[in-house]
Amino acid sequence: MKNRRLIATLAMAASLLGAGAQAADDFPVKPVQVVIPFAPGDTDNMLRPFIDKMGEFLGQPVVMVYKPGAGGGIGAGQVASSKPDGYTLVGTSQGSIVVVPTFNKDIKYSTDSFTPIASLSEGGFMLLVSASSPWKNLQDLIDYSKKNPGKINYTTSGAMGVTHLLAEIFADEAKVKWTHIPEKGSGPAITALLGGHVEMASSAVAPALAHIRNGTLRPLATFGEVRLKAFPDVPTFKELGFKIASPGYYGILAPKDTPPEIVKAIYQSASKAVEKYNVQISDNLATLGAQIQLLGPKEYTDYLNSQRVLFSNAKQNLKLSQ
Repeated sequence: MKNRRLIATLAMAASLLGAGAQAADDFPVKPVQVVIPFAPGDTDNMLRPFIDKMGEFLGQPVVMVYKPGAGGGIGAGQVASSKPDGYTLVGTSQGSIVVVPTFNKDIKYSTDSFTPIASLSEGGFMLLVSASSPWKNLQDLIDYSKKNPGKINYTTSGAMGVTHLLAEIFADEAKVKWTHIPEKGSGPAITALLGGHVEMASSAVAPALAHIRNGTLRPLATFGEVRLKAFPDVPTFKELGFKIASPGYYGILAPKDTPPEIVKAIYQSASKAVEKYNVQISDNLATLGAQIQLLGPKEYTDYLNSQRVLFSNAKQNLKLSQ
């Protein structure tokens, strides 16, 4: 009797494993959904040039849906708890995957709740001042800041967001003190800087791009590993002798335990899209001051882990409050 039960149990397990393997082999048999955990107009623009082309190589449409809220935590959280079958992904930056679960105690997922698939584009973050500012370069800003601690007011898209944290991490390393005046979004932050309500902004590149190009704003340095192609004359903090490096990579992730075969299929669809439509994708991203940054699952995982170390250290070492 026991042997019969054991045989039946083993047969059922084999059947379930076979069904899972078959599902992975058949993937995809329906449209793939990429959840954008923010309102339209930012993250979606960084990913759309790729997502619009990936369906051609998957054999099924790849569509974006918007689920904003909690700094990206709502949409990312829904994906983290979704079935790991490759049909529900999240498209985002390190903000909702690393920063939000690190600093928001109400968020129930972590970076480990996801299977990274691919980084697709790099947007970047920078410190900006008005073109009329007396600070012509980063050293000018540092020198003034040390002589006048707390006097410089700077703005960001929101308290405890990526741009706020990066500014504070740099200020700590440079041993300067600024006063943070957050806005509700990157657009209002740039408007505050343009209106002279603050002296500086820590911002994503895209919202400031037009104002940089028309000469009303001056970028002092970018937070990436290397200079952005759109701004070849703007140095990185790293090349100016500081340790901080936080490239703004935008990518796609699946829930934890998504089968490797499915992850590979999705990554390959992105890789083939980049190969075939490289010029078109590059041109689309250039309008945002961005560029292609294609990384596979391992490299993208390494990047997210480096960001987790950066922001976890910031949480431990900096006295920040919302």
